[in-house]
Amino acid sequence: MHSRPRLTTWLYLSPLHLLLLAILTAPSVYVFWLSLNESSYGTGLTFVGLDNYRMVFSDPYFWRAAVNTFFVVNGVVYVELVVALALATQFAAGVPLRGAMFACILMPYAISEVVAVLVWKMMMDPSVGAIARTIEGMGFGMLNWSASPTIGLTLVGVINVWTHLPFTFLMLYAGLLAIDPSLYEAAQIDGATRWQRFTRITLPLLVPTILIALIFRLIFAFRMFSEVWLLTKGGPARLSEVLAVYLYQHGFRYGDFGIASATGWLMVLGSLLLASVFLFAMQRSMRGA
Repeated sequence: MHSRPRLTTWLYLSPLHLLLLAILTAPSVYVFWLSLNESSYGTGLTFVGLDNYRMVFSDPYFWRAAVNTFFVVNGVVYVELVVALALATQFAAGVPLRGAMFACILMPYAISEVVAVLVWKMMMDPSVGAIARTIEGMGFGMLNWSASPTIGLTLVGVINVWTHLPFTFLMLYAGLLAIDPSLYEAAQIDGATRWQRFTRITLPLLVPTILIALIFRLIFAFRMFSEVWLLTKGGPARLSEVLAVYLYQHGFRYGDFGIASATGWLMVLGSLLLASVFLFAMQRSMRGA
């Protein structure tokens, strides 16, 4: 009796499963197989087992890129979360010129990521950039980010936050709108301050939304590429490389597809490891643990 509806359900879902298999599973399996082989332009595959992974782990440039990625990703995600939460809270409470302010926050999503990076690059040019000249005029000195990996990666983080802030803001804003206003009214009648209402009502009820936003942003930020490549190309002396740039260098500049594929799979495992922490926390919060 129940087998026919179940079979019908699987038939309806089969196009989606085939699509996922074609565009996600099959390429992922092939890249993993490629990571176990030595390959370059115009050559066939030579099986080398885990040698590519050993070479990656023994490469100091990989560890430099991994450390840079870890600090930039965590800095970007948590700073962006705090800014987005502050903005979403203000919007939920009511702001003047709401439509115009909403458009300003969403504006970065209407701009191509490459264009946004190039515009920031021009504004931060130590010679003629408006922001760089203003900072220098305020007595902070010249921000020569092209020669300093620390300043360069900081600028990368600022651009990444500016570009992806609308996503986190919309997630948190939608979560705030889903909270029952009667909870705030009851708390206000009981004499709760604004800070108490935020810490005892808003934050606990917003935890699942925050965790979902963190998971998506960690995964997106982990594969950061265009900001670093367009600004510094990993320089000077490959000191500002992140993992995506390291992968690009080996795959397209050096033509070492095995090393690039191994790096790609390590990036997947790293992002899943980071995301799993928040997935576990989200599961516990939804169960009320």
